[in-house]
Amino acid sequence: MRSFKKSVFESYKYFLPTMLQQKTVSISFVLFFLCVMVSSCNNKAAKPDDKKIVSSPESIDKQVSESIRQLLAYAIDQNGKIDDSTQLKLTLLVNKFYKEGDYKNVWSQKEKWHPFVDSVLNFIKDAELYGLFPANYESNKLSDIKLLLEKDSVKRMDAVLWSKADLVFTDVLQKLLKDLKYGRLLNDSNIIASDTTIAANRLVNFQQSLFKQASFSVFLDGIQPSQKGYWDLKKEIKKFVDSMDRKTYSYVVYPYKKNDAKDSLFFIKSLQKRLNESDCIELNKTLPDSMQLNTAIKKYQKQMGIKQDGTISKSLLKLLNSSDAEKYNRIVVTLDRYKLLPEKMPEKYIWVNLPGYYLELWDHDTLALESKIICGKPETRTPLLTSEISNMITYPTWTVPTSIIAKQYLPKLKSNSNYLESIGLKLMNEKGEVINPGSINWDKYSKGIPYKVMQRSGDNNALGVIKFNFENPYAVYLHDTNQRYLFKNASRAYSHGCVRVQEWKKLAMYIAKNDSINLMQGDSLRYTTDSINNWLDRKQHKWISVKNKIPLFITYIGCEVKEGKIKFYEDIYGEDKALREKYFLDK
Repeated sequence: MRSFKKSVFESYKYFLPTMLQQKTVSISFVLFFLCVMVSSCNNKAAKPDDKKIVSSPESIDKQVSESIRQLLAYAIDQNGKIDDSTQLKLTLLVNKFYKEGDYKNVWSQKEKWHPFVDSVLNFIKDAELYGLFPANYESNKLSDIKLLLEKDSVKRMDAVLWSKADLVFTDVLQKLLKDLKYGRLLNDSNIIASDTTIAANRLVNFQQSLFKQASFSVFLDGIQPSQKGYWDLKKEIKKFVDSMDRKTYSYVVYPYKKNDAKDSLFFIKSLQKRLNESDCIELNKTLPDSMQLNTAIKKYQKQMGIKQDGTISKSLLKLLNSSDAEKYNRIVVTLDRYKLLPEKMPEKYIWVNLPGYYLELWDHDTLALESKIICGKPETRTPLLTSEISNMITYPTWTVPTSIIAKQYLPKLKSNSNYLESIGLKLMNEKGEVINPGSINWDKYSKGIPYKVMQRSGDNNALGVIKFNFENPYAVYLHDTNQRYLFKNASRAYSHGCVRVQEWKKLAMYIAKNDSINLMQGDSLRYTTDSINNWLDRKQHKWISVKNKIPLFITYIGCEVKEGKIKFYEDIYGEDKALREKYFLDK
């Protein structure tokens, strides 16, 4: 404040000599302005009383309510801080809740705790079963406050202490409600930008209705996602947690850069450390040689009951990095991914799970279609998105993405101008005219070319015989493929970003039937299942508009329940690992 007053005075001192020659009114205005500025800086909430002893339990609630009002006014000025050891995390939400309730205390009445206090504490103790971390909800602090006010008769008469307890319990509950309803994969500020957002109003309403409920757990179940996959996974958590190895193991990044000595050295150090954590090798200052590593790896493989070949491989590193703690974090991330989905899924929708390499088509909670898929390689990953199928194209042409042209085709064109023709592609200018590649000086291009590269429609087309379009900013789509043999592989991240569908014909037939069934009276449909079959038989290029657009969700669900057990998929894009490190690294 002192520096602010000084800066105001400094800005005016150069004008004072002139002002003194003017009317007294002008001088008065300057003095008035300075006083207003100084006063506004001091207009902050006063620090609340440290204690307020009330001898009668019958009259303490009125004082608790007043203290809550004072503490919240102070907390808003102090970024949530209500005393030297306590800071509210969701101050605006807490203030909104109490303001709407005329600042009355809710967690106690007449020096007696509300029964839901024990419910909150018990829930936090078992928070892992909900994919939450007990440490996030100040379990020890809440228990200590509760015990102090129960055991100490003098403290129990302190209205300020009761008001702080009320605020802390509400703050923790609001965080619990937020994490259960909206998850933690978005920053709080993105969900609750102020106390006026829809999310903020809902969270406050949740707490207001909670105290009218008979069961705390039933109430919490009601605010969580309704998707079957969420509940199937959540039901299996207890079994997993009860038997999990809670030891934390180091993560080993693999593959390493083989031509980078520094990176390969770091890899060996990381591997040595990880094998040491499983008691398979000593952790010395000197790095192990190949024989020592081979012996250590065999020892680890014996522990895990797998073939003992002593070699470093992708499968070995996957096993080393798949600790129970890491798996639990993937469960946590997956549960929170469900919270980003719509509260109520559409009656019909297409669900693509990239790590699981599958597509499902759901119709009124019935699985109408299931198919294997091929998705993008890690370097050309398929984007996560929500859209809807808008049209289909039989025997489509393929316009090669510019990234493929620059990285794969351009270097080869510089040495062989007929390369495109040899692989069935044609070069076209902006007018759609076919250009002779031999007439181009390819050496002058380095990052791209001012032409389109296209592949004619046909059985050998990269898109296969049908393409499913949906609006998105990434120029990706679902389609058939001319490499159908790849569907037999367990890992199927091969594409440049699009999703290849094995059961493309079943998908096309479902979409056609859906349009026929939902045809409005007086409306007409320009295609049927028969016409699609005819176009495919004749190898005709046809653009088909879908009247009843089917919602599409391309998701990244890293684990789910299959045959009564949690199945963990390969984290093909490192998405789960990235989210764990961003939001749950300290857990």
